[in-house]
Parts: sequence; C-alpha cells; structure tokens
Amino acid sequence: MYDIVIVGGGPGGYAAALYASNFGLSVGLVEKERPGGTCLIRGCIPAKQWLYIAEVYTTVSHAAEFGVIAGQPDLDWSAALARKNQTVEGLVRGLTGVLKKKGVDIIEGYGKLAGPGKVEVETESGIQTVEGGSIILATGSHSRTIPGYELDGSKIVSSDHALDWPEQPGSVAIIGGGVIGCEFASFLIDLGTEVHVFEVMDQIIPESDSDAAKQLQRQLQRRGVKFHIGVGVETPSVGDKVTVPYGAESVEVDVVLVSVGRGPNTSDVGLETTSAKVDGGFVVVNSDTMQTDQPGLYAVGDIVSGSPQLAHVGFAEAIAAVTYIATGEVQPVNYQAIPRVTYTHPEVAEVGITQAQAAEQGLEVEVTKHAFNGVGRAIIIGQNQGFAKVVALKDGPIVGASVVGPQAGELIHELMYSVGWEALPAEAAAFIHAHPSLSEAVGETLLSASGRSLH
Repeated sequence: MYDIVIVGGGPGGYAAALYASNFGLSVGLVEKERPGGTCLIRGCIPAKQWLYIAEVYTTVSHAAEFGVIAGQPDLDWSAALARKNQTVEGLVRGLTGVLKKKGVDIIEGYGKLAGPGKVEVETESGIQTVEGGSIILATGSHSRTIPGYELDGSKIVSSDHALDWPEQPGSVAIIGGGVIGCEFASFLIDLGTEVHVFEVMDQIIPESDSDAAKQLQRQLQRRGVKFHIGVGVETPSVGDKVTVPYGAESVEVDVVLVSVGRGPNTSDVGLETTSAKVDGGFVVVNSDTMQTDQPGLYAVGDIVSGSPQLAHVGFAEAIAAVTYIATGEVQPVNYQAIPRVTYTHPEVAEVGITQAQAAEQGLEVEVTKHAFNGVGRAIIIGQNQGFAKVVALKDGPIVGASVVGPQAGELIHELMYSVGWEALPAEAAAFIHAHPSLSEAVGETLLSASGRSLH
C-alpha cells in the first residue's frame, strides 16, 4: 500500500509524485503511456519547439535588415520534425529518470478508481489492484471537436495530429481562434503555409484583454493570416481538398485543424465508484486542498472544475494537494496571480483580471499602457510593436496586467508578483529596470501608473 497513488502522469500527476518526495511519502504513479502527459508529449513542449523553429526561420529570412547576408532560407520539414521529437524524447527520458531517482514506482497501464483508496490498473499481464492512503486523480484532457468535423487524423485533425505532420501543409483552416489556434497560425504563416482562422466569438483569444487580442490579430494579419471573426463554420466537404463553408462563402484548404478547446478525461476513470461530484465532466474539489467530496480522493489539473487548463496550474494544484495530504496544512493556489501566455509572434501574456472583467465586476480602475515602439532594446532587435498594460484599482493595488510583444511570456512574471502581492503601482514602480532592456516597457508602465511617468 502506497501513501499516495496517482492516476495520470501528466504535469499534475508527475508534479504530485515529485513533490511527495519532500515528505518521504511512498508513491505509485499509474500511467498508460509514458510520463509527461499531453503538455510534454503532444502539447506545450512540441508546440513551442515548432514556434521556435519558425522564429529561427524568420530571423534568418530578415537577417539582411541587420547587415547579415544569408540569403532566403529553405525549411527542411523532416529535420524540423526530428528536432521536435528529439526535444520531447530528451525531456521524457529526463522526467522518467527523475521520477525513478525520487523513488516513485511507475505502474504502466490504464488506471480506474475502484472505490475509496483503490485503483484498478489494466496492464499487459492483467488487472492489478493498487491501494493508497490517498488517491490523486490527474487524468488530463483531450481535444474537443464540433459536429461535422469528426477527426480523421488526415484531412480533419486536432493539435495532437498537427504536431506530427510528416510534411508541411500548403493551406490550413484553423477552427477556433483561442490560444492553441493562434499559436498554430503564427508558426504556420511564418513557415509559408496559407492560414485561415475562424472564431465564432467577437475576438481571438476570447477571454484575453481586448487591446491585446487586437494587437496580436493586427500583427498576424500583416504576415498574411486571414481571420474570419464572429462567424461559424458549416459542414465541410472533404476530398483531395477540404471546403469549409461559412455563411455564403467558403475556403478550400489542404487540411482543417480543429482547435475548439479541451474536454476532461473523466468519463471512464471510475468516479462513479466514489462520492466525488462531477459538473459537466469536471471534478468538483475544495479549492484550498484539491480534495473531492470523497475523503482521501483529490483531483488536479485539466479535470478540475473551474480551473484554468494550464500545466503550471496543474503543478500548483499538485503541490497544494500533496502538502495537505502530508501535513494537514492548507496551501491554496492563488488563481488570481496565474500567468497566461500565448506563445505566438509576438507573444501575449496576462495575469489577473482584464479591464473588461474589472468593469463587469463593478470595479473602478485606472488603466496605464506603454508601447514598445520607444523601448531601445525592442528597437535594437527589430521587434518594437506591442505594449505593456497595467490595471489597478483606483487608489488601490494592481489587479491585472497584460504584455504584447517580444518575450512577453517572461516579462509577465514581474507583474505576476505585483498582482499576487497586491502591490500599489508606486510600490512596484520603485524598483529599477536595466537599460536597455525589454523590461523597461513594464517599468515605464508602472511609473505612469504611479502618477509619475518618465518618458
């Protein structure tokens, strides 16, 4: 019998297994594939590798602007795909090694809850029952689709399939302009694919700051992405090409990438054998401890009701659950200070609430923006489009922020601390930013938010 049995080896699951070693707890990790889950094997990591490949290609393409004569580059898609696979395989091997070094028993097979404290694992040699003082369910999520767009892995695909395209598609229609859809649009357009993005809502990345979404859309459009916003698609016609109708118009592409969100993997994990509550497929938990209504049963990651489906949220929820199991202490996740990053070119990063969300909540706020076009380091690297934006309560702390521009995913963390620590703009503005640096865009925004701008 283990102290903790974890079902699912993605970010939430493997983080829980690793963190438990701090307390000397015995852990059995049940995973039907390899440790790493969607994020490492067919999500965050491979997608960001493709995005960086596109960045390298674009940098070389524009080298002459910096006096470096390199000629127009050619893309070896097979070599790029191999690079992606090499990155993933290296990280999977490293993670597996760390888990074993920490004393985690990896149990290969499909795990299902079998009542309090029990997990049945379907292995190659038969059914194995594993028991634990506590159980953590971390079964992750899957790509959703929409009626008429059943995934076939060839002409109509999910992001899982698209990350392993054996050759570059000439044209792609992306159904869904959220984070995943925009990331694919960004790297595909930079590598020369014709890209159409369909979004039924009135802006891309619907939950993001509207100014940030507009800035990203403008920059992607300049590079050739064709956006169809506020329209729904109808049933496609699939042949050698795929015809995607929308209203009275249609587009013809080589492949359709469906990117309409992710659903929780909870339909066949044995939740019915417990008293845990499920809402729309998502598991309801006590957000302070991640415990379900079934004592000793916890849930973390993409399956948690109301939780952002982000790998780093899974990490934080795993830490909260293991801390409570090991010590009885409550260490809740601060969901208000979670960074959200879209790794497009340019990147979009946010934390806290947006200006629109503040208005919906009836909050009186003051909004400050500072553009990258006057930031020396941004001009040096030729990426001076975008801005930093801070949302603060009137005469109160910073409650939200967004950055659109180079390295936004790194810059947002300073503002994460500001939101998490409820810093006043003047308090955050008191710290000095190196010159010349991209972070000066944040520093200038904070200075302006404090009522005393510099430039």
